[in-house]
Amino acid sequence: MADVSRFGEFSGKPTLSRLALASVVGNVLIVGTGGAVRLTKSGLGCPTWPRCTDESYVATSEMGVHGVIEFGNRLLTFALAAVVIAGVVAAWRQRPRRRPLRLLAVAAAFGIPAQAMVGGLTVLTNLNPWVVGLHFLASMAVIAAAFAFWRRTLEPDDPARPTVPTPLRGLAWVVAGVTAAVLVVGTWVTGSGPHSGDAGAARNDLDPETISQVHADMVFLLLGLAIALWFALRAVRAPAGALRAAGLLLLAILGQGLIGFVQYLTGLPVLLVGAHMLGSCLVWLAALAVLWSTRERRPAGIAETPQPHLATASV
Repeated sequence: MADVSRFGEFSGKPTLSRLALASVVGNVLIVGTGGAVRLTKSGLGCPTWPRCTDESYVATSEMGVHGVIEFGNRLLTFALAAVVIAGVVAAWRQRPRRRPLRLLAVAAAFGIPAQAMVGGLTVLTNLNPWVVGLHFLASMAVIAAAFAFWRRTLEPDDPARPTVPTPLRGLAWVVAGVTAAVLVVGTWVTGSGPHSGDAGAARNDLDPETISQVHADMVFLLLGLAIALWFALRAVRAPAGALRAAGLLLLAILGQGLIGFVQYLTGLPVLLVGAHMLGSCLVWLAALAVLWSTRERRPAGIAETPQPHLATASV
């Protein structure tokens, strides 16, 4: 697969790529600060939405540290929104016009207010665990949009070509789908556990032992699929970029699995739970990177590297 750095001239001003990457990083950080809100029991630090209290849009001294933490997370959303809006403006001003890039920039931008509304709903429902889980999953959707926007800034708009045989591209899609399923079930585990975000918040009434076992089983399935994909890519002599992406996914899954088991065995300490939340973002990004590495867009005039494994693939 061609090095994306060779396509920098097709992405417009380098500022656009940096803004798109900042959007990815910012969305991951928002997940981390959102986790801090829940793990410090500050989920209702601002007991209403969109205001922080019935009389004020900002936290007051009477609300204490929980109000500061919750309101601080809300402020970070505005900072992220500014970065995303700057990305939209940069994409719109780019010449020549690139419609796919504009659409991805707008999709990433609309994800921010949509996510903020889901966050407000979590407060208005007194941290209903199903809504809290939806809040996390909405972040994963926004991260996916921001990631796609960033990667497209590094590519031309020429048609995408596969870099691996069709069955392996299909396997990469399966890996991404199972990763998404692991994230969904992970929110159910969280909703059954002790870190509710507030002492009075309800739980989802799922048995923690049972749902944790289901989650672990799905992680083992994901690990097996990722190992199979890595070996398969090696067998067909896939481009270095695809192998590297698959290797990073394996490392991310193993690291995340280790954190998950340790936090389970040690009674879910808040620092490990927070690390596990950030690890979820890294695994998701790694799965998306693997999927992205199974295709490429070459600008006209750059010769295609011979890839015999594509020509000889029979399935």
